[in-house]
Amino acid sequence: MRKTKVTFDSQKLHASTELMRALAHPLRLKILEFIDTHGTINVNKIYNTLRIEQSITSQHLKILRLTGVVNAQKDGKYMHYNINYQIVERAQKAVARFLDAEKLSKA
Repeated sequence: MRKTKVTFDSQKLHASTELMRALAHPLRLKILEFIDTHGTINVNKIYNTLRIEQSITSQHLKILRLTGVVNAQKDGKYMHYNINYQIVERAQKAVARFLDAEKLSKA
């Protein structure tokens, strides 16, 4: 049996796990779908339409913002959010590659 040395870049691994954690939450996915439907949207519209408390919405948006999934822009006293599709696409491709590798290893 061949031994393979396993090495990880700890910073990349940490960033990847935070991104996957951000995308794996059902409420955050619901928020992302809502933003995707509307393009750029005011945070008030998000929590009022989805009927989520303002503080909970802000907490979830903060996680999405810190992982780069959404961009935030302040306009006066309002925050507007839009999706960073480049980050989302990279995550989708990484998951697809992982799942393809899993299929190959089981074949």
